[in-house]
Order: sequence, then structure tokens, then C-alpha cells
Amino acid sequence: MNRRLLLSLAGAGLAAPAIVHAQTATSFPDRPIRLIVPWPPGGSTDTIARIFVPRLADLLGRAIVIDNRGGASGATGAVEAARAPTDGSVWAFVYDTQATNETVMRLPFRTLEAFVPVSIVATGPLAMVAHHTTPYRSFEDVIDAAKRAPDTVNYATSGVGGLAHVSTTLLQQSRNFRLVHVPYRGGGPAVSDAVAGHVPLFMTNVVIVSQHIRAGTLRPLGVTTAGESRHVPGTRSFAQQGFAGFEAPTWWAMLGRAGVSPALVARMHEAMTRVLTDPEVKNRIEDQGCDVIASSPEEATRFLTAEIAKWGQVIRTNDIRADS
Repeated sequence: MNRRLLLSLAGAGLAAPAIVHAQTATSFPDRPIRLIVPWPPGGSTDTIARIFVPRLADLLGRAIVIDNRGGASGATGAVEAARAPTDGSVWAFVYDTQATNETVMRLPFRTLEAFVPVSIVATGPLAMVAHHTTPYRSFEDVIDAAKRAPDTVNYATSGVGGLAHVSTTLLQQSRNFRLVHVPYRGGGPAVSDAVAGHVPLFMTNVVIVSQHIRAGTLRPLGVTTAGESRHVPGTRSFAQQGFAGFEAPTWWAMLGRAGVSPALVARMHEAMTRVLTDPEVKNRIEDQGCDVIASSPEEATRFLTAEIAKWGQVIRTNDIRADS
């Protein structure tokens, strides 16, 4: 599949006036904007981006090219974005691994030095799901199986070091059982194998498995929110299943290159807020299995700072590395 999708402004059918009309010292370059999505097509980050990008292009008065740069749990695309010009021509739409990769891996940048946060776009639950042909009817069944035969029960994630991996490590640590981690090169390839039954368990955001849960192909065993999530009705949280205080919601964020003018960051934030609060866009995103946040840049910066510190400590304590 071609990694680039040029989203035309024509035919959008939206009456809102464009925020930017002419090239000025504080306007976007007069060419298509490149939005780097550091994951392959078919994953949650790509799915959400393709919902809001057409409306965002209309508001900015620029075509937007989605550039899927998958690999290394989102690090490959993030490195590319960190090397981008500071003229506002390149932005990045990232997943929770943006906060964990700098501890798990040796990267040539630090997130809050290389990027300026624009918005936390959405948050949502992670869910442990089992293929319907497995014997696992509850997460307690998984724990029992893993204790009977340690290191024999496999679970997939979209890659090493993301919240799905790190949070499952915490679950194992707190109840003294061991699963085998099977990392994939993104959520798209992982969900394909999970749905086909090639891997029995899959810890993932709900966005890419909601339709398969509804169809009965994948059975949810627990969610990482503090309590039950409206996106996985009837499924208890891990905190409600004996993992006291456990909470690890996933998230998606828009970032700009550090050095982009504050005026352009403000324009992008204004446009993103208008897009994400548009009822049609908001409903389409939330129907996937997450909640739109549309935070301010300041709130996004505080959130990312806290996530990097919180999960960095967990990663160091459990010696989670890119080859684990």
C-alpha cells in the first residue's frame, strides 16, 4: 500500500472559512503540509488521522499528505519528524510510545526538546482481548494458565515499550505470573494475526479491535481504565479484578517541530480544536473506541511530561528494553 495519501481540499463540502489564505511570515508554507504518522496503515493512529485530516486541510487552506513511517514502535517516524524543517511544513501525529521510547531506546532526541506539543487529541482504554477459540473466558483464566506453565502463553502488542507492553509487564509483576510478549510492527499487522487466531491474546487500544469485539471474534478480558469503559461495555477494569490502583489509558497527540513559530503552533491548535469539536468528526473518532480531548498546548506539555516520568520509572525498574 502507498504510504502517502494526498487529501484534496476539493469536494470537502464544508462552509467554514479557511484560517490561512495567503503566504506571510507567520503562515504555513505554500505547499502541501506533511503529517507524519509513525505507524503503518490500518493501526489506530492512522485510523484517527484519516478521520480528522480532511476537515483540518479545509480549515488550514492547505492539502495535507499523510506520511506513514512505521517501524521501531513509532520511533522511525518520530526520528524523521525530529529532523523536519521548522517552517511548519511537517507535523507529527503520535501514539503513547512517544512518551516511552526515549527510555526504552537510544534515540537522537528527547521528545520535549525536539517537539512542541499542540494537543492531546484523544485518550482511550487499552484492552486485553482473547481470540474466541481460546479457553480464556476471563483474565483470571489467563493468570491460572500462565502460572501452571510460565512463559508459554503468548500475547501480542503493536511493539516493544508502548503502554500495552509496559502495562502488561506491571500486571504480571503485581500477580507474579509470566506471559510471552510478541511485539509487532504496528497495530495493523497485530490485529490481523489476532483476528486470524495466530496469537491467542492481544493487548491493544480499543480503536482497532472494537468491530471485532462487537462481532464476537475477540473476547475482551479487561480494560486499563480505572473503572469500566463505555467503549467496552460489560468488561471490568483490571483495577476491579484485583489489581488495585492500576490505570494505564492510551492516548494520541499532535506535535510540531521545536522551533516552529508560536503563531503557527497557535494556528494549528485553533484548527485542531475546531476540527475535533465538530460533532461529525468527534462522533466518528469516538465511535472507534476513544474519547476526544482536544487539549491546549500547555495541557499537552504537562501531560507528556508526566507520562514520560511515570512510565520511564516503570521501564527502568523492570529493565524493559527494545530487545525485550
